[in-house]
Amino acid sequence: MNNRAHVPISSVRYLLKTAEDQGLNPDDLLSSLDICHADLDGMDTFSAYKYGVLYHTIMQLVQDESFGMLSGGKIPNGTFRMMCYCIIHTRSLAHAMHRISEFYEICRGPLIKPVLIKKGRYAKLTFAPVEHANIAEVDSLVNTESSERLRTTLSMWHHFISWLIGRRLELKAAYFSHSRPNSVAYYKTLFQSEVKFDQHASALVFSASYLDMPIVQTDDTLRTFLKTAPYQLLVMVDNDNSLKSQVMSMLGRDFSRETPSAEEIANVLNMSVSTMRRRLTEENTSYQKIKDECRKEAAITYMNAPQLSINDIASLMGFDEPSAFFRSFKKWTGMTPGEYRKGASLAEL
Repeated sequence: MNNRAHVPISSVRYLLKTAEDQGLNPDDLLSSLDICHADLDGMDTFSAYKYGVLYHTIMQLVQDESFGMLSGGKIPNGTFRMMCYCIIHTRSLAHAMHRISEFYEICRGPLIKPVLIKKGRYAKLTFAPVEHANIAEVDSLVNTESSERLRTTLSMWHHFISWLIGRRLELKAAYFSHSRPNSVAYYKTLFQSEVKFDQHASALVFSASYLDMPIVQTDDTLRTFLKTAPYQLLVMVDNDNSLKSQVMSMLGRDFSRETPSAEEIANVLNMSVSTMRRRLTEENTSYQKIKDECRKEAAITYMNAPQLSINDIASLMGFDEPSAFFRSFKKWTGMTPGEYRKGASLAEL
């Protein structure tokens, strides 16, 4: 199993419990992944790819794209796709987020929409009732939401925004309205920022300079992105505090954009390049090794997604020509993509 891309097992249990509350059989859902409930008992983490498959399966069965997220109502399947097409040609992140908020006002189902608030040097992505909603009812809903749902909601929006602008959205802080959980370390690893609990509202806080950044994705990259959704919104690195994990988190799994340099990564981590290199050496690795490892693992993960063609994967990996991807994949694995797909299975992730 690919342990570098994972979610905590508590997320899987939450997903299954929520699905069961809506009338689905958890055992049937797990059996589609060749997993039984007993298998979960010995796991601390779960493959993010398999989690994405499970998530997508449940969304299709319950006909609700907001399943497991903060929304206040069902959102019909296909809504996310149309929202993406509405924003893919917007001029900036701020423009995209305002249009998303407007989109939520006219689509059927949600009582809550994402809103962008700018205050001085910082911006905040939080949530507010749509115009037709009962504010008191929505406030009550938000205040009683589980920590898992709030964390999932903010994390998926964080990853989606990062994909839109083609780089990780570096956060100043992540705010949560629920009380402090036992898994604070996981929150800090997930958001790579200060994390605060018992706040007035759940929100992502970041530099307002990001608002002027252009949307770098295109119709072509969007089509490929939608084929893998929600996997790219769920990807996570090892739940530890190592520098390697922090660097892997910043690199992510989307290599269709230009990979940040060691200098850029070090700057975000508030350290010199020499200090970063020294600390990585102490962890028996290097920036180049981490980058190669991320690319290899991303390629293997996508190769195990049968809905993606080799050309799709080459595009996701940032290769202009499929032949260049073929050569790199053989260098990483000793096999061509075709040979790998003939012999690989999800269990070999």
